[in-house]
Amino acid sequence: MHSFRARSAHLSLSAALTAILACALLACSGGHGRNEGSTESPGTASAGAGGSLSLKGSDTMVILAQRFAEGYMASHPGAVLEVSGGGSGTGVAALLNGTTDIANASRPMNDRERAQLTELRHESPVETRVALDALAVYVHQDSAIASLTITQLSAIFRGEITNWSGVGGPDAPIVLYSRENNSGTYAYFKEHVLDDADFAATAQTLPGTAAVINAVAHDPNGIGYGGIGYAEGVRTLPLAATAGAAPVAPTLENATSGVYPISRFLYMYTAGTPTGTAADFLAWVVTPEGQRVVEQAGFYPLPADGPMDPMGTEPTGPGPSELELTPPG
Repeated sequence: MHSFRARSAHLSLSAALTAILACALLACSGGHGRNEGSTESPGTASAGAGGSLSLKGSDTMVILAQRFAEGYMASHPGAVLEVSGGGSGTGVAALLNGTTDIANASRPMNDRERAQLTELRHESPVETRVALDALAVYVHQDSAIASLTITQLSAIFRGEITNWSGVGGPDAPIVLYSRENNSGTYAYFKEHVLDDADFAATAQTLPGTAAVINAVAHDPNGIGYGGIGYAEGVRTLPLAATAGAAPVAPTLENATSGVYPISRFLYMYTAGTPTGTAADFLAWVVTPEGQRVVEQAGFYPLPADGPMDPMGTEPTGPGPSELELTPPG
């Protein structure tokens, strides 16, 4: 699990006394918020109205969320944002039990999770789309494979094609590297590439996209998948949506237009309508300043006119950007 936290320097005795006096005055004037040392629990939609906020979930998004936190704190003195990973499922579970303010997810919350949130928290989830990702397929830099179709990719990860010669490559065994099953990237790939079939029993599950990248980079026979923001030291394969179609690379233009067959949004969720620091932070994330952070982290900014989604994965709720995914006709 990755973690990140901004910590303030220790106050001197005189500064501490001044801070105590200021807090007392704030309480008398009706001020409120969750600061360091406060007994207020995370996980509320107001989530740190006093400047403190926790974000947990997707390992694909952990570096992006850290960059968001750094950028926001730099322009909002006094804000304290804590980011941790663990997988999209872990983030959603934390939102359900009230131990995080924002859940980071690389796939939409499902109906069961939405119903659980309403039952447990008496709030509906509010979804904010924060970035666009082309889910990339990685092979070794020296791989002879130039491209794959979605059908071939599915057969490979189902274990139906086990030798590279089956897709025009050398006579060599295919080594599969996958994400763990609490990962949103795993769930997305399973649904939209494998058509909800099981992964091959030989697939090696790894705890994060960085681990998949590292494995593929050192294995000439390896293949893996993950967010475009991590694609360093490996080669990403162009993909064709159907047999006979032209293979398409996972570029910004192709992901935005929907030509790349497995592009997706990345999300942040709150329990109920966000207020306070949570609302301010999420509004900042979709500003031009926040979207520059997306590019710096290696992902793609939210397009103004909304991308098409060839895989038919329409978001489950509107975000502040008011984007809509439109499957091609």
